[in-house]
Amino acid sequence: MANMSLEKVKMPEQDPKIRNKNFEEVTMGYTLEMAIEEADRCLNCKNPKCVEGCPVSVKIPEFIMKVKEGDIEGAYRKIVETNSLPAVCGRVCPQESQCEGKCVRGIKGEPVAVGRLERFCADYALANNIEIKNEIEKNNIKVAVVGSGPAGLAAAGDLAKKGYSVTIFEAFHDAGGVLTYGIPEFRLPKSIVQTEIDNLKKIGVAVEANMVIGRVESISELFEEGFESVFVATGAGLPRFMEIPGENFNGVYSSSEFLSRINLMKAYMFPDYDTPIGKHKSVAVVGGGNVAMDAARCAKRLGAENVYIVYRRSLDEMPARNEEIHHAMEEEIEFNVLTNPVAIKGNDDFWVTGIECVKMELGEPDSSGRRSPVEIEGSNFELEVDAVIMAIGQTSNPIIYTTEKDIKSNVRGNIIADDNGKTSMEGVYAGGDIVTGAATVIKAMGAGRKAAEAIDEYLQNKK
Repeated sequence: MANMSLEKVKMPEQDPKIRNKNFEEVTMGYTLEMAIEEADRCLNCKNPKCVEGCPVSVKIPEFIMKVKEGDIEGAYRKIVETNSLPAVCGRVCPQESQCEGKCVRGIKGEPVAVGRLERFCADYALANNIEIKNEIEKNNIKVAVVGSGPAGLAAAGDLAKKGYSVTIFEAFHDAGGVLTYGIPEFRLPKSIVQTEIDNLKKIGVAVEANMVIGRVESISELFEEGFESVFVATGAGLPRFMEIPGENFNGVYSSSEFLSRINLMKAYMFPDYDTPIGKHKSVAVVGGGNVAMDAARCAKRLGAENVYIVYRRSLDEMPARNEEIHHAMEEEIEFNVLTNPVAIKGNDDFWVTGIECVKMELGEPDSSGRRSPVEIEGSNFELEVDAVIMAIGQTSNPIIYTTEKDIKSNVRGNIIADDNGKTSMEGVYAGGDIVTGAATVIKAMGAGRKAAEAIDEYLQNKK
């Protein structure tokens, strides 16, 4: 009989006053008993809307049914039929606006905790060394994937399973893209990402690090080396700033620099690792998305006594996941909403001493449908901080399309590609944030999977 509780089975978490001082994972995952209890909330709908909400079309009712039966290995195998990164997606996907957002149980209560169940199955497979063995017949056709973030990993996995010899070219020294350098350890442990990458290597995917395509080699040179198609998945990693006075002071970071220093340069182990991020006492984070929450929560863990979120719209309009906002508040992050920075202050040594802000009020809706914030005259005030982190979005790095004139881009700096990822250059496909602008991990993976199908069709037609 179905569990008709209106609430999800709660997932154990670290105490906020303990976890805001460490980088260990905040949520601890379900036990087997919790997973089965939550799976019993699924009604196994004949027309499952949850699947429609998943960009990679995970067979959600089917895997949850296996969890109900206690067949966790079977559930995991069902998930990986379409999702090559379940341990990642179970942790960082915005399920509330995708699969869970379509769940009928959400009409009169909380939806089924699809993400938590997916994570449980993936973690179970990892703990029990469950491997998906694929008998792959290689076709000796070489395909290059530029970028090892979620779009690149998804495309590489699907192409390798189809028999292609896939090489991923990664600009950084560690693979994983935003999964490795952009998401904090307490939300997505690096060991999880590495395991997913290792699983791709087991089916023949090669990874070449420290390869900045567009500088070390061009797309055209990859074709000269025998690659017959290229998938560009370089993401949106170029930081944006507000262009206000004082942004060139020491102590002003982009969110990508701040998080990369923590994740790849091990700033959280200061002073053993020589990067200055761990020294700040009071930090202002400008922005209201998931990246802003990540940066603020990291700053707290690095020892900052005061961490402020500065966001120009209201709390209701904040684009970050509700879970991330809730966790940040629990961890004593102070939210300054309807507040907009106008200048960063500094001393004679060129270090940040504060951030000047103005209060805002909501006016008429803008083109996105959100009410536009309007400055309240004479409301200026200053927060005393010694660091400012700009988390107001990122744009695409132009290195690919500026070195390959046959690849066209739009006015926002994104590569132009059709729904299947096909670009204006023969044999070149693109997907993820480099095409759409900053989006979610799972949407990037969906783009990678679609591009893999298109590349396969293209190469088969070339024979």
